[in-house]
Amino acid sequence: MENTEQIILISQNQMKAEFLKILLTLGFSEQKAEECAEIFTLNSLEGIYTHGVNRFPRFVKNIKEGYIKPDAVPSLIHRAGSLEQWDGNLGPGPLNALFATDRAMEMAQENGIGMVALANTNHWMRGGTYGWQAARKGFVFIGWTNTEANMPAWGATNYKLGNNPLVIALPYGDEAIVLDFAMTQFSYGKMEAYQLEGKNLPYPGGFDKTGKLTTNPGDILETRRALPIGYWKGASLSLLLDIMATSLSGGLSTHEISNKKAEYSLSQVFIAINLKNLKNFPAIDGSIYQIIEDLKGSTPENKTTKIRYPGENVVQVRKVNQENGIPVNSSIWKQIMSL
Repeated sequence: MENTEQIILISQNQMKAEFLKILLTLGFSEQKAEECAEIFTLNSLEGIYTHGVNRFPRFVKNIKEGYIKPDAVPSLIHRAGSLEQWDGNLGPGPLNALFATDRAMEMAQENGIGMVALANTNHWMRGGTYGWQAARKGFVFIGWTNTEANMPAWGATNYKLGNNPLVIALPYGDEAIVLDFAMTQFSYGKMEAYQLEGKNLPYPGGFDKTGKLTTNPGDILETRRALPIGYWKGASLSLLLDIMATSLSGGLSTHEISNKKAEYSLSQVFIAINLKNLKNFPAIDGSIYQIIEDLKGSTPENKTTKIRYPGENVVQVRKVNQENGIPVNSSIWKQIMSL
């Protein structure tokens, strides 16, 4: 595979300004355009280009095709103690997710725990965004979303499961520990990025047309036979996340979403836990620190291997991109500038 595309550097301010300008032409209020542009820029700044700058053209396309309603806001369907069900009304996925996370934290502030189940919403882009949002305010966060079918059940050749990303986050010093992962070994966005860069995956990520495991992202994107994490375990977890998101929100399941012309009207769950309500709260920071220090004491397999906790690399990438600019594939940026 050969990379023929050029990587250019775009400043954080320039990127956000371009996103903002485009969103304002699409029916977003100034506040919503500002919030949405900030999310796409932050995702890119922190190295999640697949759900930041690379995804922005598709986001705009879905708005123009009517799958995303720029002016829509969530509406409450049902409340039962610390559990609420909301209708996302096909509003912008990132903004609906920001709202749901805030609402879950509000309930957790009052009751120790809060859960928002959100139906009829759109792609939330980077799920870790909402983990960072909650963890920086002192909350534990657990959230997940279902998707269209894009992964086969273990032992199957056709895809019936979603890659249904799961996020778990908690505060750690001035930053956070944030686990954000799809049920496929590599997300489709990541495989598209490798293909765009002309690179193979570092590990097998799915099956080719002959049924063999491959590191070639193009072959996997063609067959859509992505490899579940942990093989049958990842496939099973995907199924349960879909069942739970559908049941808790009263929304659509993966197989129902897959019958649509595009991926929209998703079901999502947002859970916040207030650590300050726990009896052992004063000791939690120290306990987490000791766990991470023990992890860092691992013996690396070679001199170049760095042992990291989930989310640690985000902090480092953010700093580099703030100083040097955000790396963007030139063809992607040209596409954005033409929107």
